[in-house]
Amino acid sequence: MSDPKAADAQKAYEPVAFAKKHRISVEDAKVILEKHGSDRKNADKEGRRVSL
Repeated sequence: MSDPKAADAQKAYEPVAFAKKHRISVEDAKVILEKHGSDRKNADKEGRRVSL
């Protein structure tokens, strides 16, 4: 059986959902997601940095 959380980690974020999660602008979210692609761990790190 596959782990559902592992499968979610492989999916790319939608910019609006990412922006809401980190309370940043959609434009900033798009830039971060273009840079990190489907690497959720590093995208989340950058999202936290931008939200400060």
